[in-house]
Amino acid sequence: MSTVTVTTWSLEQTSPDDLRPAPAPPGDIRIVRAEIPSPEFSRFLYTAVGGDISWSDRLGMTYGQWQALLDRPGAETWVAYENGTPAGYVELDPQDEGVVEIMYFGLLPAFRGRRIGGHLLSYGAARAWDLAQRWPGRPETKRVWLHTCSKDGPHAMDNYLRRGFRLFETKTAEEEEADMTGAWGPDRP
Repeated sequence: MSTVTVTTWSLEQTSPDDLRPAPAPPGDIRIVRAEIPSPEFSRFLYTAVGGDISWSDRLGMTYGQWQALLDRPGAETWVAYENGTPAGYVELDPQDEGVVEIMYFGLLPAFRGRRIGGHLLSYGAARAWDLAQRWPGRPETKRVWLHTCSKDGPHAMDNYLRRGFRLFETKTAEEEEADMTGAWGPDRP
């Protein structure tokens, strides 16, 4: 199997005041929390968003592994819909000591470039900051962080920076090219 050089950038906000929200795009855009943990729906979102940009780390997970991730207290998935059709999602990963990672974020290819991404990222970051309000016993959020990489879309880093995230780490590594069989991969229409 061949390898590819991948640069990964980690970014953070350390105060809710860091968030610089994007305006809502025109049209019928709604963002709704998926309150019933569903491995099928979560896997659909993961492959639909990440199939053409080589998201592969979760492709081998079992149904039970997906369910365990979704059932963790504080884990949330927020889904953007345009006219009733899923357009993208944000997955929040609760971590220790008031830290929340935006574990996955992105749009289905047909919805990219339509100003939905900035709005969805703004909404997701705001939900990371107020996570403790929905999960009794969880400490107040002190830090929200995420990572993006050179495989992600060309506008990803700019969107994160415009929303108030700051770079705190850069890593470069060789990775095996992902086998996107079953996720449509880069040849999808």
